[in-house]
Amino acid sequence: MSVENKNLSEGYWDIVMKQFRKKKLAVWSLRFFYFMLALALLADFVANEKPYYCQYKGNTYFPLFRGIAVDYGFANWNSEFVNADWINMEFETAIFPPVTYSATTIDIANSQYKGPFDEQEIKSFHRKHFMGTDQIGRDVAAGMVFGTRIALLVGVISMAISSIIGIFLGAISGYFGDERLQISRASLWLNVAFFFFAWYYAFQNRAYQLSDSMNGSFTVFFAQIGLSVLIFCIVMFIPNLIAFGLKRIGFLGKKVAIPLDILVMRSIEVINSIPITLLILSLVAILKKPSILWVMVIIGFTGWTGIAKYVRAELLRVRNLEYIEASQSFGFSEWRIIFKHALPNSLSPVLISIAFGIAGAILVESGLSFLGIGVQAELQTWGKLLSQAREEVSAWWLAIFPGVAIFISVTVFNLIGEGLTDAMDPRLKQ
Repeated sequence: MSVENKNLSEGYWDIVMKQFRKKKLAVWSLRFFYFMLALALLADFVANEKPYYCQYKGNTYFPLFRGIAVDYGFANWNSEFVNADWINMEFETAIFPPVTYSATTIDIANSQYKGPFDEQEIKSFHRKHFMGTDQIGRDVAAGMVFGTRIALLVGVISMAISSIIGIFLGAISGYFGDERLQISRASLWLNVAFFFFAWYYAFQNRAYQLSDSMNGSFTVFFAQIGLSVLIFCIVMFIPNLIAFGLKRIGFLGKKVAIPLDILVMRSIEVINSIPITLLILSLVAILKKPSILWVMVIIGFTGWTGIAKYVRAELLRVRNLEYIEASQSFGFSEWRIIFKHALPNSLSPVLISIAFGIAGAILVESGLSFLGIGVQAELQTWGKLLSQAREEVSAWWLAIFPGVAIFISVTVFNLIGEGLTDAMDPRLKQ
């Protein structure tokens, strides 16, 4: 096969990956991301005070695996381990994880800021705190491992929420513009009139239930939100049912254009004008029990604007191409054209925005944890480790290790974003 025919047979993503591999820093950054992802997923197996396997009083146990099953309600502890002091237990034989402490394990014998090179009161070398401890004796290395999980959770989940909102709003804004989405006057007027009733019965009338659920579990809150959304949709179905009959009247059936592009772009300007930290502070004032999940939700619901702009710009270009016009000529619905034909060919810039967005979300979470906002007290995060360094200036390890982790993580995602930017630039394809 000739070089020319080989290039013609290559798909778009084959070309993108070939260009991406030319960026060595981006490739190594992607590999480091895979390492972070594996560390986050396997955090319980990397840092844990329980051994993988042990011989205790002549019996064989697998405490780490048993502990995970107990946490999820699938098993119960044996009587020997109900109130076990894992740090000081004497095993006949044991195989431990690389870090022999979890993020919440307190080693009282090594409290009051033991550094990595300080003399530590340990029974064996495998119990050494290789990155030191904090004031109450928690292992910094374990906190770093579980902090990786929190950082990636915040980055990935918040950007997943942002992507769903941004892609949808950007797609309808770019495809329909201000003129292409038209509904009858009867539908418009009735929907506007019933909107206030729907909002009142779905959200305003249920404000107490929604506020109370925010202090409960995340599942309860989403169940209440889902119920409110269901009530809203049911109430809004009524005007559309009435309008179906009224639109046959000439004046009421006349089409009116909905300026979707203006509405979405003005919404973007409003969202961008609200500081994320201010929103989180306001939420913390309402909530009795802070949760890292609320931080993810707020970052997600305020971080979609950049993705929406990218998708909107792509849809403005794509909607006038030949294959879109061909789909319209076949009589396909506008929504099918958007989600099956136009949108799949417009998502390339979204990957770039997501990469930069994850880096930004990690920075926001670290800053909030540093300030002690919106994070449960029992969670160890990079920002919380940094905040402990303020209390003891000589505990350099509490500033160096999480600070370097935040710097490397943000740099890695920025390099991945820059690599994708260059790989998807048509001017650089050779």
